[in-house]
Amino acid sequence: MVSYWLMKSEPEAYSIDDLADEKKADWDGVRNYQARNFMRDEMQVGDLVLFYHSNTKPPGVVGLCRVCKEAFPDYTAWDRTSKYFDPKASEDKPIWMMVQVEFVEKFPRVISLQELRDDPKLEGLLLTKKGQRLSVQPVERTHFQHIRKLAKK
Repeated sequence: MVSYWLMKSEPEAYSIDDLADEKKADWDGVRNYQARNFMRDEMQVGDLVLFYHSNTKPPGVVGLCRVCKEAFPDYTAWDRTSKYFDPKASEDKPIWMMVQVEFVEKFPRVISLQELRDDPKLEGLLLTKKGQRLSVQPVERTHFQHIRKLAKK
């Protein structure tokens, strides 16, 4: 059964356009245990992901990707030249994980965070809760479907 997710990226670091160009990408650099656990324990090949641009104006959902490779060690954690280097991680003891995603589509418009917050059909969406900062988070099927409809409007 397909699960639904939202993954955040700053567009200056990695954007939906970058993914569209590359077709597939390793979703590296996640350094939050809960987000790591979602990727490691719950994400499966075929799961659909809302691609969210954060730290931009306006922040919002910009497209869709799909998990195409289940969790594997995040090799950037033991690369001393990487901004995601973690001295506690090693190939023998990989603390951090990543998944690989493939491009599905870029939405014709950004569904802004404010629009998501203002939509009563999206009540309970984790992204809109105060203090919610997870870069990887689950999305209910009904919320996912509604956001896809919003993108087409």
